[in-house]
Amino acid sequence: MTRSTPTPSAVVPAEQQEREAAITRQVLDSFANCPDPRLQHVLQSLVQHLHAFVREVRLTEDEWTKGIEFLTRTGHITDERRQEFILLSDVLGVSMQTVAVNNEASGDATEATVFGPFFVENSPRIEHGGDISFGAAGEPCWVEGTVTDTAGKPVPEARIEVWEADEDGFYDTQYGDDRMAARAHVFTDSEGRYSFWGLTPTPYPIPHDGPVGGLLAAAGRSPMRASHLHFMVSAPELRTLVTHIFVRGDEFLDKDSVFGVKESLVKDFQVQRADAPAPDGRELSDRTWRRVRFDIVLAPDAS
Repeated sequence: MTRSTPTPSAVVPAEQQEREAAITRQVLDSFANCPDPRLQHVLQSLVQHLHAFVREVRLTEDEWTKGIEFLTRTGHITDERRQEFILLSDVLGVSMQTVAVNNEASGDATEATVFGPFFVENSPRIEHGGDISFGAAGEPCWVEGTVTDTAGKPVPEARIEVWEADEDGFYDTQYGDDRMAARAHVFTDSEGRYSFWGLTPTPYPIPHDGPVGGLLAAAGRSPMRASHLHFMVSAPELRTLVTHIFVRGDEFLDKDSVFGVKESLVKDFQVQRADAPAPDGRELSDRTWRRVRFDIVLAPDAS
């Protein structure tokens, strides 16, 4: 039988409050002898917040069951190509909150944003001015910039991983075959400079045919992500940066489904005429193209 949903603001009798608090104390005490202080702190804090949530919303047993079923479906749809739990973390803003906690401001260091579920190890290496598309469809886009530290010193041999969706809004891993496209890595030169050809980013929906998509639909939220290009930049003795750049003027900048947009990361992707000469002399077959500059500043490694 379905219980009626209680009113969260209803007054809970003192005796009932004590009964509920006693359960929380009992669970907290069960971790008292945890040999790892950090693990003990995390588990006890988790228990306190979860129990407080249950009490605050007066969670029904039916709602608890539905929540367990939702998490079970999330696990079942997750595999080596699709990480539904990352999507769940993203749309709840937990990913961005974790990014904020772990990337404290340091001078004018470039801001970080979400990692996302589509990074792949062992991307191909390209040289300066190389093309990351490897056959992926989209408008060509010239990307260039520098990598420096917070003192303004160029960072040579910084590794820059880049990946993005094609013009149809799909990453290579979503096609179900063995292609590797629209992703690569490049190293900065002796003066910290880099450049490559990519694709002009386009907006796309996060995978919404699973439990997370159902959650967004039930909540009246859009699954759309603002147009972006992913970067992960690493160098010795500097904090690894995971970030995106976004297209100025994109209609989803203020309603990105994973809350990843930061104003400092919104860039001008300047449209170039088909007859405009490419920076490296590339023949573009009478196609329009774009160019964007992204200068990256890495914070010191505090670990």
